[in-house]
Amino acid sequence: MLKLTFARGDKNLLGVSIIIFLFSVLLVVPALSQQSSTPRAYLGFDRNDYPGDAALLALRRSFSFAGYWLGPPPGAKSNSWSGKRELVRSLGFGFLVLYSGPQSNELQQKWSEQHVFNNLKTRLSSARKRGASDARQATAAAKKEGFPSHTVIFLDIEEGGRLPAVYHAYLRSWVDQLERAGYRAGVYCSGMPVDEGGGVTIITADDVRKNTGKRGVVYWVYNDACPPSPGCATPQNPLPPSASGLPYAAAWQFAQSPRRKQFTARCAATYSADGNCYAPSDTAHSWNLDINSADSADPSHGR
Repeated sequence: MLKLTFARGDKNLLGVSIIIFLFSVLLVVPALSQQSSTPRAYLGFDRNDYPGDAALLALRRSFSFAGYWLGPPPGAKSNSWSGKRELVRSLGFGFLVLYSGPQSNELQQKWSEQHVFNNLKTRLSSARKRGASDARQATAAAKKEGFPSHTVIFLDIEEGGRLPAVYHAYLRSWVDQLERAGYRAGVYCSGMPVDEGGGVTIITADDVRKNTGKRGVVYWVYNDACPPSPGCATPQNPLPPSASGLPYAAAWQFAQSPRRKQFTARCAATYSADGNCYAPSDTAHSWNLDINSADSADPSHGR
């Protein structure tokens, strides 16, 4: 057996070295632990119209992911994003995959045909059928675009406040049909409180969460009010989605184009003079954007 021997001076030096090393470890480990416990957030953009192939290169300098429509955005008759998934993916973008949902009044229409849709029970049944049908269309579009199974498809719910019973029936059917097809369901909805009077406020995301039960819905919320929103900003270390005020949010849209003046007075200076939000590289102001943060560089897991 090899036996090591040290002179008295060497032993003292070794002892001091060990003490210094242990002290350094005690200082470094808490710092590393604190750093690793802080979740990283990523920036992304979304817009209804495809910005163009050349624009993607410039936008990639600031953003990790992009919104991607599977069908026509609200108010549109066509979808300019169609067929662009592979190019977007090849440039390193992750995805927020979107499908436009109906307005509540579409689900509550009173059809004239023998008044068969005038009672609530029948309207609920009709809403469930519409939810399943829309989910089938969304999954067919996702497959055509090349999005893999388990991609999160966010249903775009534009209206805020409390949703009616027919909408929740539609939404539960949408979620269930997506899961049967091998995809995951998400919702894009308001994360902002709405005053219902009498001291009662409601947040659409909370309302959806309460009415979808134990279904694993992923939440992308919008809250452009300053604060908590930083306004039209693209920081290197963006605020996480939980800073929206909803700890369960996976993505947070904190800036919209054009800005909503009633919510953004405190951060108006961060927006362009025309009221829109643009990427830092877009000096010509060619592509107004909505800006988001997410807890993943690919929030829909659609790569």
